[in-house]
Amino acid sequence: MKKVYTPRAPEPGGHYEQGVISSGMLYISGQLPVNPVNPEIRITGFREQVLQVLQNIDAVLEAAGASREQVVRTTVYITDIALWPEVNRMYADFFGDHRPARTVVPVKELHYGYKIEMDAVAELLNTGDEL
Repeated sequence: MKKVYTPRAPEPGGHYEQGVISSGMLYISGQLPVNPVNPEIRITGFREQVLQVLQNIDAVLEAAGASREQVVRTTVYITDIALWPEVNRMYADFFGDHRPARTVVPVKELHYGYKIEMDAVAELLNTGDEL
């Protein structure tokens, strides 16, 4: 097992890693819309929150030597299902023709009053980290 860390994604706020590689798979912890450069500034606009979450996912992918096209599954948590059409549009723009398996989970609330969180699993190719 190998830990993945990048300063381009938010510092873990609890007892977890940004990402973990095991058996050729990258598991990315749930990413909130926290700006890694200025984590104390709260992002309030919903589109900006979605964009920051996607940028954080991208940063962990890149730190592991992976790309968006290697993502096999995501889980998206949102605080209001009415927000889903906007998330879906931005998600589709982010992944392009690639369509990972996905679960959308409406939740009552998320940390710090944010409206979205997302985790991901990616398949790594020839990483040498297979167990």
